Amino acid sequence: MSYQTIKNIIGILIGNTIYALAVLLFIVPNGLITGGSTGLAIAAHHVFGIPITVFVSIFNIGMFGIGFWILGKTFALTTLISTFYFPFILSLLEKTIGYTQMTSDPLLAALLGGVLIGSAIGIVIKCNASTGGMDIPPLVINKKIGIPVSVSMYAFDFMILLMQVFYTDREMVLYGIVLVATYTLVLDKVLVVGKAQTEIMIVSKEYAKINEAIIHELDRGTTMLKSISGYMKNEYPVVMTVVSNRELPKLNNLVLNIDEHAFMVISKVNEVRGRGFTFKKEYIES
Repeated sequence: MSYQTIKNIIGILIGNTIYALAVLLFIVPNGLITGGSTGLAIAAHHVFGIPITVFVSIFNIGMFGIGFWILGKTFALTTLISTFYFPFILSLLEKTIGYTQMTSDPLLAALLGGVLIGSAIGIVIKCNASTGGMDIPPLVINKKIGIPVSVSMYAFDFMILLMQVFYTDREMVLYGIVLVATYTLVLDKVLVVGKAQTEIMIVSKEYAKINEAIIHELDRGTTMLKSISGYMKNEYPVVMTVVSNRELPKLNNLVLNIDEHAFMVISKVNEVRGRGFTFKKEYIES
């Protein structure tokens, strides 16, 4: 078993454990409602008295079977751990620490619970896995009909929230919306943490000097893009490079010291792949 595989398995276990803690410490003790399989489990518990861990176990196994049948073996292998581990760790923590109310403020509970759930799902996804359960129907719909996963996922969460309005007050539904919105935002942030970089495009008549300075002083690669200025019709390349956020001030000073009239376009990018970022740099001797 490779180091990366072991790392991914550990990440999946940690993510599901964090998710279970969110349920035990913030969601259930404060009577919050949420989407996903946990939301369905809470609804089933209120309406039919089915224990949350029992419902989650049965539902996740059922969704796993559907995913295996429609999405294939590769998908099944990535969700197998979450499918069986989450109900296990939820049951274990339920028997040890129990449903402990960390705060009596439902808004604070919704925000903190959302942070934990968003972080948990993000960690699992970054390990090339799925949390199973209600993650699977959107994937199936996407494959069969082509509807984007995020659209159908939000639709399912919204419907599950509406289902719970029959046994809770409207204010709790609003807290549920805050919870879902929070973990959605946190999830997006977790997925790009450590990957965000800054792209700079530099237009200058001193492009050759700037290009050399970026390569030798910043130790960053560049790309020369052919361009023609709109007004003067000057033909000289645009220098494009990608640097970390910390390197941006140094690059800015470097460029302006060479050409104080240089035109720079600075953009944030979510992720960069390739040499110097996801692979080690290689230096070729001339």
